[in-house]
Amino acid sequence: MAPIPTPSQEPQDSPDTYVGLEASSAERRAREHGWSTVRSLPPGAIITMEYRVGRLNFEVKDGRVTRCWKG
Repeated sequence: MAPIPTPSQEPQDSPDTYVGLEASSAERRAREHGWSTVRSLPPGAIITMEYRVGRLNFEVKDGRVTRCWKG
C-alpha cells in the first residue's frame, strides 16, 4: 500500500502585505517567501476556485496589486 502523502506547507505570509505593491515586485517577493505558484489576474477575471496549497493569487490593475488571496 502506498504511503499517504503529506501536504506541503504554505508559507507563513500575509496576503494583505502585497496589496499596493507593483505587480512584478509582488511576484518576486512572493517567490522569495516560498510561494510555489503566483497567479496575476485582471479585475473580474473568470477563474477556477479550487484551492491549491502554495498558490498566491494577485488581482492586478494598472500594474499594482489591488487584491491578494491564498489558494
